Amino acid sequence: NQVYRDWGWEIWKAFERSSTVATGGYTSLKNVLQESPPLIPNDKQESFFLAETLKYLFLLFSDDETILPLDKYVFNTEAHPLP
Repeated sequence: NQVYRDWGWEIWKAFERSSTVATGGYTSLKNVLQESPPLIPNDKQESFFLAETLKYLFLLFSDDETILPLDKYVFNTEAHPLP
């Protein structure tokens, strides 16, 4: 559904804009509700960012529906596919 891809793209752009680390990776932020930059980083990349968030974004933008067909798998709350 294109609506979800549009939302996902906005989320991805926000990650790139607000939490990219110059040396590589991403950081969490102390307060995501802060309206004026600079946003204060936590200097910490949570493991679930890679394991869950990026997995969902990958699946959202993948054109290959055979990677994890949703009629054969469900995802638990930690983004692990279960048959």
